[in-house]
Amino acid sequence: MPLLVNGARVDLARPTGDMIRAHPHLEEKAKLLRSQPAQIVEPKGLLYVQQREFAVTSPKDGSVSILGSDDATTCHIVVLRHTGSGATCLTHCDGSDTEAEVSLIMSSVKSFSNSTGCGRLEVHLVGGFNDDRQLSQKLTNQLLRAFDLQPEDVHLVTFCVTELNDREEQDIHFPIIYGIAVNVKTAEIFPATFPVKGPDEDLRSAHTLTGAPLTNIYDAKTEQLRIGPYFWGPFPHVDFWLEQDDAQILQNLSTSPLAEPPHFVSHIRSTLTFLKEHPFPSRSLFPDRKPRIYKKNEEGLWEQVCSDKI
Repeated sequence: MPLLVNGARVDLARPTGDMIRAHPHLEEKAKLLRSQPAQIVEPKGLLYVQQREFAVTSPKDGSVSILGSDDATTCHIVVLRHTGSGATCLTHCDGSDTEAEVSLIMSSVKSFSNSTGCGRLEVHLVGGFNDDRQLSQKLTNQLLRAFDLQPEDVHLVTFCVTELNDREEQDIHFPIIYGIAVNVKTAEIFPATFPVKGPDEDLRSAHTLTGAPLTNIYDAKTEQLRIGPYFWGPFPHVDFWLEQDDAQILQNLSTSPLAEPPHFVSHIRSTLTFLKEHPFPSRSLFPDRKPRIYKKNEEGLWEQVCSDKI
């Protein structure tokens, strides 16, 4: 039932550095992953997962072949896969409620794998760096503990987090890998960036910024992306934040201001503007209290479908 590396239980009483020294193949694998250039993943066949979202599917999926997420600084991207069924979950964790989130993704993968006799659960952890506030290290420890608490054996296969994902430039630390993708058909995991992070990028970001819990966005049985219905009240001091210059937004609304990707501030401004325009999404976005539903079209791109046609 514990978290295992090479069949041996991980000793969580020891620092993660000791674990890395005890299992040098983890460091070698992290080095190999870090050495790969980030691939640009186009929208065709892609399901992009934002912070505090998760999606799970299997190789049988006719619409989605790639799960991916990026823009992780202190956040970690987690891939959980069952080797028998091929069921694969990707999530983008920020430490808000790690134990509950791990339970959620475990049950989501297991629901695909109940009828599969053989195979094992494997976890891949990528993200974080040696940040000043040690938020990355804290999240790494939370994830290791949460997986170790699961009733099933979980095998740690990729461990490219915090000190193993850190680079230093003029005394400033940065993550090496900001984003990854997993090919659901082949199980390949690789560093990635995503020009298109939609659909409903601002809506989904607003849901996170207003304190949402980890949310499942995909129904693999119907191959539908389901967004919402989401509800929040007017965002506190939204006008104040929109009046601030870039430096203030970066300093106050990021966990790691010096390490953010260049588009961080424009992304936050766009989300704040969306929150200002939609102070009551129950009226403006979800008046019928139904999700916004998308399916892949023949070109492999998301297309909104009317919920009354489903």
